[in-house]
Amino acid sequence: MAWHITDNVDDFLAGAGEFLRSRPVENTVLLTVTDNVRQRGSAAYGDEPPMFGWCDDGAFLRTPPHSALLSVMSPADATDLAALLADTQLPSVIGPDATVEAFAAEWQRRTGTTAAEKGRQRLFRLGTLVPPTPAAPGAARVAGAEDRDLLVAWMTTFQREIGELPQHTGDFVDDKLSYGGLSLWEVNGEPVSMAGLTRNKAGMVRVQAVYTPREHRTHGYAGAITTAVSRAALDAGATDVVLFTDLANPTSNALYQRIGFTPIEDRTLVEFVR
Repeated sequence: MAWHITDNVDDFLAGAGEFLRSRPVENTVLLTVTDNVRQRGSAAYGDEPPMFGWCDDGAFLRTPPHSALLSVMSPADATDLAALLADTQLPSVIGPDATVEAFAAEWQRRTGTTAAEKGRQRLFRLGTLVPPTPAAPGAARVAGAEDRDLLVAWMTTFQREIGELPQHTGDFVDDKLSYGGLSLWEVNGEPVSMAGLTRNKAGMVRVQAVYTPREHRTHGYAGAITTAVSRAALDAGATDVVLFTDLANPTSNALYQRIGFTPIEDRTLVEFVR
């Protein structure tokens, strides 16, 4: 089916919104990124304007300098999208394995680049929440403005540890603080771990930015704060709580499954190099 391309987030949501909301778990990042652009403006993720596109059964977006994000779509739609974008600058894409495979094949054919796999993620959805045992000492609390400096420092370190260039970190933290979207796990009044939640979109909330400083690791704090924010999301009305893991990290993949998250789909990040 024909693709529609725009730099206007409202036009994108008018055309693709029904598709995105029909599969809020699989479309978690598309839903939350577009929400952030609406909340914070077109420069929410960088100085270059975003690009959005949709067809009857698929969608994509790109917020430079980040990778283009592809939804589930047919191989034919992925091929058509690659052909349509072939004259644009596109350093990388991420999406469901089969979609990325079809897109990358056509992109390479048209641009002469080589696709190099740079990482794989797994999307999980919460089934029945199972608190970790034994329980970690301490308790969770919602972060406030007084925690901003700590949160920005932790987020900066977290981004570097996962291979991302820290950008707009303060803006990210400020946005989260504006709706209670960051929580801390404390032991004897000392913060030892953090986790964030996206805004609820179509009943879906995503756990993100789960981070424990190195000096506080191996005590169960990540599992404890993830359990706490997941329960908070459910108590606030979420019907789907989701998160992503790096498939190269067996520790986090095992942890989240122990507390009730089940695998939904795998995603591949591909960079195009000449």
